[in-house]
Amino acid sequence: MGGRAVITRQDDEVLAVSVGGVEIFEYVHSPSTPAFEGPKPYLHPVRSLAGDVVTAFRPHDHRWHKGVQMTATDVSGENFWGGVTYVRDRGYVALPNVGTMRHDEFEIAADEARVTELLSWFTESGEHWVRERRELSVRDVEDDAWTLEFATTLMNLRREPLVFGSPTTNGRELAGYTGFFWRGPRSFTGGEVIAAGGGAGQEMMGEVAPWLAFIGHHDEVDRSSTLLFVDHPDNKGTHWFVRSTPFAAVNPSFAFHETVELPAGESLSLRYRLVVASGAWERETLESYVEAHPW
Repeated sequence: MGGRAVITRQDDEVLAVSVGGVEIFEYVHSPSTPAFEGPKPYLHPVRSLAGDVVTAFRPHDHRWHKGVQMTATDVSGENFWGGVTYVRDRGYVALPNVGTMRHDEFEIAADEARVTELLSWFTESGEHWVRERRELSVRDVEDDAWTLEFATTLMNLRREPLVFGSPTTNGRELAGYTGFFWRGPRSFTGGEVIAAGGGAGQEMMGEVAPWLAFIGHHDEVDRSSTLLFVDHPDNKGTHWFVRSTPFAAVNPSFAFHETVELPAGESLSLRYRLVVASGAWERETLESYVEAHPW
């Protein structure tokens, strides 16, 4: 199909980007999200160029999963993920610690489908802990694939360090999810996972690789889609959180096994690519694509 990505809709809640006649995503920057679900911007629906939806929204098992989001499961004891919090030796507990990521303003390059956003992270008690600068841009639009490049810089506004962690750093084995997170449609359950260096399957949970792909099949239509996640070489400590059962999810976690400390006044920058492709890409196609699209 190919074509150029353009911003086709924008209002007080949503910004949408299209390629040709296909709206490839809605970015809901000011959502009406219940407080317990950790209000924050998200992308949903996200579509392939064939028009197939490759994200899930508010599934019954984890209502705080919303398409593609920037999350943080444990920030010095505060939960910017949503829902319950994993507590060492207690398990998951509902606590008064669910924060929000609030949209402040946009800088928009509409002709390039690039958006720079400023956000503020507030704890449930109303303390302003993080100032975020986020950039979303659409690039490499080809006949059967397009790429979302996602970059974020998090600045610690407190007078003391922020410590980023995950359920695994709090004692739950192989549950190190935090950061840039994708939840797939229910029909993607049981999908195929392929990773760099010969890696495959849910054995990639907690492992290191420069890229990882998830191939899923759609209901109602005889089509598949491939989502290719590419980590930036400057990101430190990335380990993959990936599940194909009991649901489809991928997250290049920046605090899977070890906490990350961000000193007062300093910033943490992260960058990822998400390639949304039509069809079931095999390993050779994935390897060729990554080689042809270096950072």
